[in-house]
Amino acid sequence: MAIVLRDKSEIASLRAAGQLTARTIEHISKFVKAGATTAEIAEEAEKFIVEGGGRASFKGLYKPPFPGAICTSVNQVIIHGVPDSAPLKEGDIVGLDVGVELNGWYGDAAVTLPVGKVSESDEKLIAAAKSALKEAIAAIKSGMRFKELSEVLERAIKSRGYQPLKGYCGHGIGRLPHEEPTILNYVEGNARQGPKIKDGMVFCIEPMICQKQGEFKVLKDGWSVVSKDGLNASHYEHTVAIVGGKAEILSAP
Repeated sequence: MAIVLRDKSEIASLRAAGQLTARTIEHISKFVKAGATTAEIAEEAEKFIVEGGGRASFKGLYKPPFPGAICTSVNQVIIHGVPDSAPLKEGDIVGLDVGVELNGWYGDAAVTLPVGKVSESDEKLIAAAKSALKEAIAAIKSGMRFKELSEVLERAIKSRGYQPLKGYCGHGIGRLPHEEPTILNYVEGNARQGPKIKDGMVFCIEPMICQKQGEFKVLKDGWSVVSKDGLNASHYEHTVAIVGGKAEILSAP
């Protein structure tokens, strides 16, 4: 499938979806504290999205259908954590991955947050994912190959002493929550080959950071992804559009 180029009006619609996504994350971040459950946080997210005129796009997605309104990934879970009734504890870290559909267009973003005071190692882990995302977005320009962007992401992650999660990736977004292209956080093959980034493309970048091993396993719930090293992990994501030769973040409040 070809990578779709969006016009100004389509990017405006995607920006609206992205902004609702960002406002949702901003809103539910206030509920991340010891004693709260991820099920409660997900319920609050869905309520906020619906009040904003949207729909929680992850709910019921794919097979088996994802059961939550958002992904809530606690400690060792890197991505696709399923909301549940276990209370968060002081010192936990939790990834909030929010997907929104607004008027037929999709937004997607993620953050990893501390629950109260966390260890210095977890602070560094969270900061690494956040800064790797920022570094990658700053490097994007028209004419760059997507594999070169993956190279930037891999270098940003490994230079901070971590490993990228294997087997999962960023992605295009538009009329569907996941479209072409796939954007790995590491390079496979020749980085100087493959599709080039062009004005009008809209896609999600999402560094998923492991401490020792990038190899993954999926837990018994069929969704939650962890590293085989069994250690805490972090995840950040933004939706960006290529406008005027560089990346504009759409998933910002």
